[in-house]
Amino acid sequence: MRYTIVIIVFILFWIMLISRIYQISVKSNYYYENLAHNNIERKYFIKPVRGEILDRHGDLMAVNKIGFSIKIAPHLKRDGEELNHLLDQIVNEFPDQNKTKLLSKYIKKDSPYNHRFIPIIDFITYDDMIGAYPKLTINKQLQIESETKRYYPSGSVATHIVGYVARSNQKDNESDEVVEKVGVVGRTGLESQYNKVLQGELGYRIVKVSATNKEVAEIERKEPIENQNLELNVDLRLQKKINELFKGQSGVAVVMHVNGDVLAAVSYPSYDPNLFVGGISSKDWKELISDFNHPFTNKIVSGLYPPGSTIKMGMALSYAQSGKASLDHAEYCKGYIKIGKNSHKFRCWSKWGHGSVSLRKAIRESCDVYFYNKSLQVGIDSMAKYLNSYGLGVRTGIDLPRERSGVIPSKTWKMQTYKKPWFLGETIIASIGQGYTLITPIQLARYTAFLATDKLPTPHLAHKIAGEVVRPEYIYPEHSEHYLHTIREGMYDVCNAPRGTATRVMSNLPIVIAGKTGTSQVVSIPQSEKNRMLESDMEYYSRSHAWLTTYAPFENPEYVVSVLVEHGGHGGTTAGPIAAEIYRWMYKEGYFSKEVLEKFEK
Repeated sequence: MRYTIVIIVFILFWIMLISRIYQISVKSNYYYENLAHNNIERKYFIKPVRGEILDRHGDLMAVNKIGFSIKIAPHLKRDGEELNHLLDQIVNEFPDQNKTKLLSKYIKKDSPYNHRFIPIIDFITYDDMIGAYPKLTINKQLQIESETKRYYPSGSVATHIVGYVARSNQKDNESDEVVEKVGVVGRTGLESQYNKVLQGELGYRIVKVSATNKEVAEIERKEPIENQNLELNVDLRLQKKINELFKGQSGVAVVMHVNGDVLAAVSYPSYDPNLFVGGISSKDWKELISDFNHPFTNKIVSGLYPPGSTIKMGMALSYAQSGKASLDHAEYCKGYIKIGKNSHKFRCWSKWGHGSVSLRKAIRESCDVYFYNKSLQVGIDSMAKYLNSYGLGVRTGIDLPRERSGVIPSKTWKMQTYKKPWFLGETIIASIGQGYTLITPIQLARYTAFLATDKLPTPHLAHKIAGEVVRPEYIYPEHSEHYLHTIREGMYDVCNAPRGTATRVMSNLPIVIAGKTGTSQVVSIPQSEKNRMLESDMEYYSRSHAWLTTYAPFENPEYVVSVLVEHGGHGGTTAGPIAAEIYRWMYKEGYFSKEVLEKFEK
């Protein structure tokens, strides 16, 4: 037994000894060989210049400010006179810099194996550096290099489209070598969506150095791929105009060509993206996230709202496609309906009712009872199926990150979400775009383009990506052309007929508009309330959202304008004037083709 133990100990000893010899003679050899090679050859990465973002006229929306970075030679004593003198010199030239923070940054990145200069100031503007440059460059322990910093000339005007870049974090650095070297990444908007294109690709220099780290010769060089610009469909002038129109209100406006080109998309209120480029202050951050109007939310693609009566055109088409309800059959509106013996009244917006209502009249005067009755014949599942095919409750595919799909409810959806069955009353509510129904403003604009042209386009902000043109893409949903024609006539009436819900503000324009208003309730109205309270008498955050979605010209559609005013009350009253001013501006700026203008001027 003792002999066995001695043998085992002996064997273990030799295993450990051999293992250690292997570590020293073989593995360490690889390490020191690479280290020695690194002392002979150095690879320096060349950071690419980030591409610019331009509007359709070439006006800059995201640019690179020219400036400088400051680096200090490695291996200086932390408490030595030389390092302290360098830091004092820097702080003397740039009084807003903090010496303690600069020293901490240097210490953190210094190590015996690092032979590269250590960055301590990432960016100094050209104007600030120009006077100090001759003094600082005399010192061989300092290295001044040209740098760029992202800047957004239009400020808050197009923030939710363009987005912003910010300092990269560890997760960003681990997933992208370029981001790690550059130190910034597109965080929101197009800056994020097209980050890989805009940031380009790293270049490099491989150089031979002496024992004292001096360059002897350049062995290899590869230039970076850079300045890959993004040219947009967006008109920055129109963006500015819409921002002005929203002053004192909050909401969203989307202006889109029927082929999907987005000319303007405003989520208001907004914020200045320049706050984030160098790191936002805690004060500014708290101010943004505590604002009840949610300036930080991109409402264009992430804001979810009940569509209200703007859904009625799609509802009518879903009734026709289902084959379960005849749209040729008029409905009688006496101001409400009841289900069976239940005393609950599902009320029309007009307490007096609309009398006999055809499809065209139902669109023109936005009669709720017409849609209540048809929905009970068709059922929620058929309604949901076709509304999804018309682009509601599904992502549009727009080139912006974090787009939400919204909700077009069905029996299955409710059971999966709430573990509860569907009720008939919920079908009635859904038929006028209330209840569980939620969509985004960009969905409404896309759906309106379908109503205008039979085609469902993919919205896109980018016109050229690094010189390559973005082509239109379409889906062709199944629908009844006969009833869509009648729906378009109803939408014409909304903006032009005597009883149209938007006639007052939309009928006196230089071109003929078709559209639909919508009022989406934020709070429910009790059955006990016989006469509905005026929106203007309600608390602001209890008022309904106001929608107006339109297209023009009526006979040859080119553009869609969809407007949402949060807590604005009625669509024709608050969203209408904004849409009308947008069309006036577009007409004045020559957006409508000459042939169309000549036709309407006769």
